[in-house]
Amino acid sequence: MKFQVYKRKVCTCLPRYGCIFLFLVVFALSFVIDFMDILENTVKSTIHSSYADRHYDFCKFQPLSLKETREEHLLLKSIAWPETPPLPFPHYLSKTSDPSHSSFTILSGREDGEWHKDDNLEILIKMYDFQGLPKKFGGDVLLARLHNPTLGAGVVGQVVDHLNGSYSAVFYLPWEGNAEVEVTLVHPSEAITVLRSLTRKHPDRIYFKSFFRSGYINETTVCNVCLRPTQQPVCNYTDLSTGEPWFCYKPKNLSCDTRINHSKGRLKKNLMTTETLFQSDVNMKVSIPASGPSCVTVLPKTKDLKEFNLHSQKKIGPYMALDYVNNILVTYRCHGPPIRFSKVPISELRYIANELDSLTGGSDTVVVLGIWSHFSTFPVEVYIRRLQSIRRAVVRLLSRAPDTLVVIRTANPKNLTLYETITNSDWYSLQRDKVLRAMFKGLNVHLVDAWEMVVAHNLPHELHPQPPIIENMINVLLSYICPKKGG
Repeated sequence: MKFQVYKRKVCTCLPRYGCIFLFLVVFALSFVIDFMDILENTVKSTIHSSYADRHYDFCKFQPLSLKETREEHLLLKSIAWPETPPLPFPHYLSKTSDPSHSSFTILSGREDGEWHKDDNLEILIKMYDFQGLPKKFGGDVLLARLHNPTLGAGVVGQVVDHLNGSYSAVFYLPWEGNAEVEVTLVHPSEAITVLRSLTRKHPDRIYFKSFFRSGYINETTVCNVCLRPTQQPVCNYTDLSTGEPWFCYKPKNLSCDTRINHSKGRLKKNLMTTETLFQSDVNMKVSIPASGPSCVTVLPKTKDLKEFNLHSQKKIGPYMALDYVNNILVTYRCHGPPIRFSKVPISELRYIANELDSLTGGSDTVVVLGIWSHFSTFPVEVYIRRLQSIRRAVVRLLSRAPDTLVVIRTANPKNLTLYETITNSDWYSLQRDKVLRAMFKGLNVHLVDAWEMVVAHNLPHELHPQPPIIENMINVLLSYICPKKGG
């Protein structure tokens, strides 16, 4: 009654038609609010429908807020790869990218034709097929580096796809002396079509297992984020804190709470019939020759750490090392599933976000994160959600302890066999590396750029980089921990 009396008083004080005007304003506001609710629900339902259209709709994704959904959309857009024409069947190499017919050219430097320290060097790459005809579209995966083996120096060139069969790369010249250009075809564009389809149709091509036991009864079942629906019941092991999904087929004679360990299964066989697109020394990780000169002339204390034996498994950890003199403690843990280790005790399956939330933090705490490789066979949305969970934990950590140093190690290219290509292709790693960088951009975190370190170095690419590259990574990490005064 008080409200109604007040409303009438307001109306009597308004000019002519004032009450009607007030009613229209209130109605318009309510309409806008209702419209925003409808819009939000429409966006959510639209995104849900787009997931349902995918082959990997049996993958379980964490639910996202509207803000996170928009972010995921932007991230997916940022790593979008050029579409290539459909592959004919049977698959022939004749019209696919051929590194031996392709070439790169060093473009002219300054007006005097010279290059000086701190200049940029630019190259043009032109791709041809096995018939010697120029390619008309982009999508090839190319790596470019400039290096000096004598100095042990190297830099990465930023490759730009012009979507017409030609590419360019620009290098910064940080040293004086000889500088040699090297361009490598990682995958032809046609192979990317296959890899993209592989993830759509077989996101569960690497499967995992869990061992269950109660008394003398034991069973092993298949586990995954992407678990195909069957008549068999499913055990839900989704983490209550982070919401990270994980599922196992329920044992026939045991309950879900009898799970003992987690282990990597195998790669499913006979997934594709396009092995010709993934041949070493033919069209996978093959150097592209120069059409002219490939060179131009252009006018470093270890800590007393001692490992504390925790009797843990070699790959799994956890590990601990102590430096009593300098009062330093170093610990290591592997991230939670999916993780491709042989057997991991359930007690050692730790999600990064949960570990971060358990830290007090502060100026005497350094956190180093590395997570990408074991997510390569899954839809990138699985990786995006895991990073969003980790990012929220990083934000919480930096909020309660702003002086905490957080460092993130990026992905790196590797030596590619057919198995590695199907599971850990550099293209998969490159996509996740872009997502990783975008996800943490703007936060007070630092990067150890493993990607550029490996590409720029003259050592062969390996999944686990060789000691000189690891030394470089450690030096970069130490530069964040103990920066030079005035630096």
